[in-house]
Amino acid sequence: MAPAQGLKYIGTRPVRPDGLEKVTGRANFGADHAMPGMLHGKVVRSPHAHARIRSIDTAAAEAVPGVLAVITAQDFPDRTNFSFGRKGFNENLLASNKVLYHGHAVAAVAATSSEAAEAGVAAVVVDYECLDPVTDALQAMSPDAPILHEDLITQGLDEPPTKASNVSRKQVISKGDVDAGFAAADEIVERTFVTPMVHQGYIEPHACVGNFNEDGQATVWCSTQGHFGVRSMTAMAMGMDEGDIRVIASEIGGGFGGKTTIYLEPLALKLSQKSGRPVKMVMTREDVFRATGPASGTVNTVKIGCKRDGTIVAMYAKLIYEAGAYPGSPLGPGAMCIFAPYDVGNVLIEGYEVVVNRPRVAAYRAPGAPQSMYAGESVVDELADRIGMDPIDFRLHNAADEGTRAAYGPTFGPVGLKACLEAAKAHPNYARPLGDDEGRGVAAGFWFNGGNQSSAEVHITDTGMVKIVEGSPDIGGSRASMALMAAETLGVPYERMRIRVADTDSTGYCATTGGSRTTFATGLAVIRACEDVIRQLKSRAAATWEIEPDQVEWSDGEARPVAGVNVEAEPLSLAALARTAGRTGGPISGRASLTAQGAGPAFSVNLADVQLDRETGRRASPPSRMPAPRSTPTTSRVRCREARSRASAGR
Repeated sequence: MAPAQGLKYIGTRPVRPDGLEKVTGRANFGADHAMPGMLHGKVVRSPHAHARIRSIDTAAAEAVPGVLAVITAQDFPDRTNFSFGRKGFNENLLASNKVLYHGHAVAAVAATSSEAAEAGVAAVVVDYECLDPVTDALQAMSPDAPILHEDLITQGLDEPPTKASNVSRKQVISKGDVDAGFAAADEIVERTFVTPMVHQGYIEPHACVGNFNEDGQATVWCSTQGHFGVRSMTAMAMGMDEGDIRVIASEIGGGFGGKTTIYLEPLALKLSQKSGRPVKMVMTREDVFRATGPASGTVNTVKIGCKRDGTIVAMYAKLIYEAGAYPGSPLGPGAMCIFAPYDVGNVLIEGYEVVVNRPRVAAYRAPGAPQSMYAGESVVDELADRIGMDPIDFRLHNAADEGTRAAYGPTFGPVGLKACLEAAKAHPNYARPLGDDEGRGVAAGFWFNGGNQSSAEVHITDTGMVKIVEGSPDIGGSRASMALMAAETLGVPYERMRIRVADTDSTGYCATTGGSRTTFATGLAVIRACEDVIRQLKSRAAATWEIEPDQVEWSDGEARPVAGVNVEAEPLSLAALARTAGRTGGPISGRASLTAQGAGPAFSVNLADVQLDRETGRRASPPSRMPAPRSTPTTSRVRCREARSRASAGR
């Protein structure tokens, strides 16, 4: 890959800072940490999807040889006066009155061996009163459905309800007059799409070690996408001050959004506090699937109307998102994204979040967007086919552009959706005629991208080595990105960069790695910290030459007098200035903490060709490879839903 235009380091493909340790097997992941005297923790999980807990008897478990601690919800702060959101969060860690999904944690055991801990788990006696479960969103919304939470009142309705419901909230996004838009439409397509809950399937299960000291301070080692978030969530569950908890992020064996929350960390700390020993907890694969958050299942109805010339005049969606046992689904992002690629005057999106007897959902790769956009893009494709228009031309005719006001609020700046559509149409594969057993899916993608808070420090050693310290767990090569940005800003070779993801006590606050924010936000903090270093380097050089700092420029890793300054001076490199730092003001370190603003929304265009076996309906062998382009692209007709689904998931 050639360097980006005007840049020396960004755009190159150097060796990743974490590469050597990972390929040699020396990298430490969540389950690799060990401490002297460490115990092994295991969780008692409910065999019922919905049941009231009458009692929990831990006496037999406490008598098992090797068991040193057993905990239940009663060992944690009283939840009676918690807000519903906080109560639900803590109840998901350990249930106190009701279990709400198969695998819900009700107790935990720490013992000197895994075998003893398993025996302790088997000895815990829980008396359940089984209740009717509801695992389907539409069933949960019916008036006679079993109620999961007697104190859950639907938020967002025009008239506040007077009784509990499984619908936790309603969200509406609107623009224009959708009824008038449909009245003016020549063609209308309305379809309903059902997507199931789906797990992220990360290779590494959740794992942590908790150590609670006698002085009331605690340390957690864990696999996470955000150790500052682990600190705040664990402190909330434990009733502790965040300043008394130190969290160290291990290398991460996959997360995809599923490791942005916690399940084990407060349990490990409470077991450690009770036993006086550090406690390791590692989920089995069964634990991961039974008790950690998948992506929301959805029932999404989309209705779109257009004129015969291809102008979309109205777009409507009813989105129903399963939250699992407690509220917290990504309904909001799903509603924001579904129609964002289109400049349409009349839009109405009604969203409903529903609790069901399944694990509380978690993020999964642009949380909420794939489910809604799959539905929306499928209807766009079908509507294009209905009026006999090429699906890319149909999108080009209605595409969002600079100045388009999205239904969810913002007005877009420069965006590249039309350029992506034109590039997709010009691709040789799009000109390939389809066989009778093939279908072609086209889909636009959208994500608004995040900013949020980040911090970074840049320290210069006496030899001119650059040490970068930041707090964003690296889930996809962000350390290399940070080092490249630092090299570009300082004008110093990438090979002179050393970067570390520090623990919560060793660097400033960084929000969770997720939402496509880290390279943008933490990278911006790294750049600002490097600029702080450059200001200091220019000041040191100015003092050496006995001129003013504004008479010094920094270029290609060297300080030079600006043109026109009457001083005889050879350029001073970073290494030269670092060697004399002790005589010119002390160590050279730059710092930055910020809330990153101005994250740019991103669009994509995805194509998928699928070949089907007509007898079974299954996908057959891949279509033939792309030939040379034809002069006139053929109009594609979407012949199978799977093609549209694959294209929508192309992000």
